[in-house]
Amino acid sequence: MDGNKDESEKCINIAKGCIASGHTEKAKRFLIKAQKLFPTKKAAELLESLERNTANGDAAGGDSDPKVRNRKYSQSKPSTEKEEIKVVHDYTPEQIAAVKRINGCKDVYEVLELTKEFSESDLKKAYRKLALQMHPDKNKAPGATEAFKAIGKAYSILSDKEKRRQYDLYGPEMQPSRLSRDDDFSQGYEGDISPEELFNMFFGGGFPSGNINRRHHAHSSRRQFYTYREPQQSESSLTLFFQLAPILLLVVLSLLSSFLVSDAVFSLQRTDKYVMEMKTSNLKVPYYVKEDFKSEFKSDLRRIERAVEDEYIGQLRSNCFRERNYKENLMWRARNYGDAKLYQRAMDMATPSCDNLQKVYS
Repeated sequence: MDGNKDESEKCINIAKGCIASGHTEKAKRFLIKAQKLFPTKKAAELLESLERNTANGDAAGGDSDPKVRNRKYSQSKPSTEKEEIKVVHDYTPEQIAAVKRINGCKDVYEVLELTKEFSESDLKKAYRKLALQMHPDKNKAPGATEAFKAIGKAYSILSDKEKRRQYDLYGPEMQPSRLSRDDDFSQGYEGDISPEELFNMFFGGGFPSGNINRRHHAHSSRRQFYTYREPQQSESSLTLFFQLAPILLLVVLSLLSSFLVSDAVFSLQRTDKYVMEMKTSNLKVPYYVKEDFKSEFKSDLRRIERAVEDEYIGQLRSNCFRERNYKENLMWRARNYGDAKLYQRAMDMATPSCDNLQKVYS
């Protein structure tokens, strides 16, 4: 744990001071304690060096009785050990109990001491109270850093409607298949902001955050603080509607026009609607009309026949142009490759639309 590591580092520093003042036995005790709290290579090397120096001193005929040496050292600085022990244990039993309670919780409501019917003001009040108590720069008890992180993650879950819904639905793991039952509740949920950033958002950076582990710093720096998103979603939906409004209007107008525009009077091809065959009086062009044509358009027959002949001639012109264009391309290809057979086939190719158009003009 980070708390034991900090305590071990303090014991090593005290041992160094004891070595400098000649209190080797006291230095050994602190180094042994440091190894019990959090084993490190530095403490092991210092302890080994003291043991070697002590052995060399005994061989050289120094004070062989440890009681004599201890009495000598205690007479020189009688109050140093008490002062140093006070520095190591600078936390109260109440702080230890509070840290153990939070670190032992498996539920976010239990961490913040809230019921499921809490209000937003209750949530903020509970977070402010516990965050001030558990901040590592104010609470030096072992495990205070983990407790502070647990408070921040609990607030991050309960302040987010979606995360809170998922938590109430699935429980601490959020995805039961991913975590075992003994895992910590906070592992299934990743906060949008780190605990120290959340604390600074509430208190304006009341405490420095140097002692807090920033393992999510790089990840959270790419994110924004949690905000209420529903108004932005409604505004974006409204903007999208206004952007699509012209397209929707065109679709509606095209549908209306298809209902309002009536069917054509005639057709040059037979269909299910146009079943009656007729011919124009001038060019004898066949065309097809509906069954009720005579009763409805009897007075406009001449105008309709003129329109039939105009459309018929227009189709002949278009078809004639395509037939001539294809024939000329075929002839050009035959001359380009020197293919006599292809050239003869192009010359013999018929152009029926052009022939019919010639008959109409003649």
